[in-house]
Amino acid sequence: MLGEELMATMGALRRLVGRRLRSVVPGPPLRGAHVELLQVVEKQPGIGIAPAGRALHLAANSVSTLVNQLIDLGMLVRQTAPDDRRAARLWLTEVAAQRLASWRRARVDLIAATMAGLPVADRQALARALPALRALLDALDTEEGR
Repeated sequence: MLGEELMATMGALRRLVGRRLRSVVPGPPLRGAHVELLQVVEKQPGIGIAPAGRALHLAANSVSTLVNQLIDLGMLVRQTAPDDRRAARLWLTEVAAQRLASWRRARVDLIAATMAGLPVADRQALARALPALRALLDALDTEEGR
């Protein structure tokens, strides 16, 4: 029951934050998977499709679909890898870099403002829960790698 409630709450939080940000961050609407892929490419410029899929825990064909959509939106550039002409490398466009920065600022501002309205005990409980949530994430990631 705890696991189900945790996942339902986290999913609802993520969806609600996404909806709220759509009205604040300019540009075409992006799904969560789009933003996550852009974040992976931002952290690892020149990453390939398969490594991006592993980072996102998605199949390469799913990543390819997201890449094509983001290219159409002018947010990604796909280049042939110089060492392997069959492989592609991904790069953010300036539009995507600005969009991610704007999205990040808006997300931080939204959460900070909302959390400021919570009782101190709730804010402290959220802060205390972060190490346990990170441990859960690490445990899941480790299990998947087996």
